[in-house]
Amino acid sequence: MSLVLYGHPFSSYTQKVLIALYENATAFEFRLIAPEEAENVGQWLQRWPLGKFPLLLDGERSVVETSIIIEYLQLQHPGPVGLLPAAPMQALDVRFHDRFFDLHVMSPVQHAVAGALSGDADKREEARGFAEQKLELAYAWCEAQLPGKHWACGHAFSLADCAAAPALFYADWTHRISDAYPLLQAYRARLLQRPSFSRAVDEARGYRQLFPLGAPQRD
Repeated sequence: MSLVLYGHPFSSYTQKVLIALYENATAFEFRLIAPEEAENVGQWLQRWPLGKFPLLLDGERSVVETSIIIEYLQLQHPGPVGLLPAAPMQALDVRFHDRFFDLHVMSPVQHAVAGALSGDADKREEARGFAEQKLELAYAWCEAQLPGKHWACGHAFSLADCAAAPALFYADWTHRISDAYPLLQAYRARLLQRPSFSRAVDEARGYRQLFPLGAPQRD
């Protein structure tokens, strides 16, 4: 087996890559990044000293950054599910939505999480308030884009949905997607029903106590 993925099941960005791997039933070995897995941590940091995961190892080649990893898989280990359209303009739309969910949905969630992890009550509230404002803007934009679409960019599941699934999953835990956004609520529900993401969610259930804002009793 040539493919190895270093990451953590509860990590949104690890889940993003797991979705792509599961969509195409791509064989790989998972190596957990955690304090009790010192050997894995050492291997990971040796290959990527910046200390960000996930990291994909293909033989001796290291690939980092989730969007790049998924595109690399499409090029080097393609399967029946094409996650990036062949048509350049359609592919550009998918890439834009991928960046949108990473930068404008997941980043505010991470800001709120960082505030909670600081241990400072004022920083916690300030960070959560900032995240809620940013997420409201993102939710409203998404709602306006979704009419007539089953997935983020139309009727085909894509890289954009790999990004959207964990981003919206944790965003709703951080700032609930209200009834003002019925199309977005339905889209999130469809993502949770997708077998690839459902599997990733199930594999991470044992780590829910790690969510510093408090994991809700749902999903």
